[in-house]
Amino acid sequence: MSEGDLTQRVAVVTGGAGAIGGSIAAALAASGHVVVTLDQAGDPPVDLSRAEEVHDAAGAVLARHGRCEVLVHAAAAFDRADLASIDLATWRRVQAVNVESALLLAQAFAPGMAAAGFGRIIFVVSDTIWSPPAGDMLPYVTSKGALVALARTLAVGLGGDGIAVTCVAPGLTATPAARQGMTQAAFDDVRSRQALPRTLVPADVAATVCFLASAAAAALTGQTICVDGGLILR
Repeated sequence: MSEGDLTQRVAVVTGGAGAIGGSIAAALAASGHVVVTLDQAGDPPVDLSRAEEVHDAAGAVLARHGRCEVLVHAAAAFDRADLASIDLATWRRVQAVNVESALLLAQAFAPGMAAAGFGRIIFVVSDTIWSPPAGDMLPYVTSKGALVALARTLAVGLGGDGIAVTCVAPGLTATPAARQGMTQAAFDDVRSRQALPRTLVPADVAATVCFLASAAAAALTGQTICVDGGLILR
């Protein structure tokens, strides 16, 4: 299989039942990938907070398809707590879903990517890393920052095997969950502070992920791309 041939390339997307993860899964499928979604409603179903289930799900993917060339970690636990109220059970659950499952899946799929001489690992993070909007987002923002550090370190360690590791950091995106949890005034405020004053949609994130998964992104690794209309400039 040549690097430009996507027909038989297998992409695993965590959080594929969500708005952003679902958009990513659909876009990758449309570009020719065989897509497997991993979440509680996925195939196979998996609780990403439980390491043994993550191991089993990765094994099921390899047993069924023989490989995974593209791993996209879009799943996220969004439990809110500030320093005074955070408890270790909540903290550990968020880190398990958001960070540890990404590590375990990369560990499971990287050997096959290395053997093929091609691999893409893409973590969906958040532009809140650079400007946390509230103190009660402590576990979530910390986990996303950890993913950026994980991506940079994996990029150095896996680059020699032809594996690129990158992050996509969405801004406030018009998903059903975000619409339910935030007022229109909050959306308007964020949009007014973006360099490009437009409401972000899941397809914006999906398009960037598809680019990073493609041969066109062969020179990109260890980077985090903000898909936030220019809210964060760095």
